[in-house]
Amino acid sequence: MILRNGPFDRLERRFRRFAIPNLMLILVGAMAIVFIMDFAIGNTTGRSLISILSFDRAAIMSGQVWRVVTFLFVPPSTSVIWVIFGLYFYYMIGSTLENQWGAFGFTLYYLIGALGSIISGFIAGSVTNSYLNLSMFFAFALLYPDYQILLFFFIPIKMKYLALLDAVSFIVMFILGSWSTRLAIIVALINLFIFFGPNFIDRIKGLYRSYQWKQKFK
Repeated sequence: MILRNGPFDRLERRFRRFAIPNLMLILVGAMAIVFIMDFAIGNTTGRSLISILSFDRAAIMSGQVWRVVTFLFVPPSTSVIWVIFGLYFYYMIGSTLENQWGAFGFTLYYLIGALGSIISGFIAGSVTNSYLNLSMFFAFALLYPDYQILLFFFIPIKMKYLALLDAVSFIVMFILGSWSTRLAIIVALINLFIFFGPNFIDRIKGLYRSYQWKQKFK
């Protein structure tokens, strides 16, 4: 397992009581509630609940401190179809990662990403939870590259191909986007590098040792 090394083991032994079981279910449930309430409030008052919960540095500094956390509960879309698909996708990925890493491992992964997004928001002025949630998708694809899902509930596709398309879109957004977009992408992927970086380094070292061995006996 990616997490089973010294530093993470020590962290889990010390802080496991702070793990949040079924974290993704809680987040997805909160997003669903926000979506329904936003729809109801918008139809009756014309105001948007999502705009009140979104991360806004100026609003936070003026006293609306709840935005530091509530932006995590903003749904991925205002379309019913896209929300259903997005929340199902988030839950499937998040619950699978929790089963793989345990409640503490997944809580830590999400917490690192959330803290990075918050820092990015204070630097840039605003941030969304989109890149943070997409970082879970990359983690899932690295662990289960051949896992097949039904895209839009009827198109079969493997996770590694979806991850490749997602990586291309990240690169395009990084190149063409504003500096705040670049910062949001970087901090959202920090948790991915923390969790999977040691594994990649070990693989590179193994390939290098194998190359040296072959060169030695040529």
